[in-house]
Amino acid sequence: MGRLTTHVLDTAQGRPGEGIRIEVFRLEGEARTSLKTVTTNDDGRCDNAILEGGDFTSGEYELVFHAGDYLRRQGVQAKEPRFLDVIPLRFGVADASQHYHVPLLLSPYGYSTYRGS
Repeated sequence: MGRLTTHVLDTAQGRPGEGIRIEVFRLEGEARTSLKTVTTNDDGRCDNAILEGGDFTSGEYELVFHAGDYLRRQGVQAKEPRFLDVIPLRFGVADASQHYHVPLLLSPYGYSTYRGS
């Protein structure tokens, strides 16, 4: 069964990104439909798949990571507005029967992502 998962790692501090709010959207042309909001646990993951089964279909999605709130809670000093605050990641799902793992590697001044497994 296909599913969508994520994992946030704070690469500056060498630990999981705990308590990060993530908004989940489905994109269809110019339309952006909110599906749910999740929060990472103490391991930087969500307790369950973000989407799975019939809720996870082929198409385009966006995960919006509220990294600035997390960085503020971590005591990371930065001038406002922060260089990174809200990080939108848009990606396509060609085969919804597969596992799409979309991690976020985060630091105060950069991030990266990839399709994991």
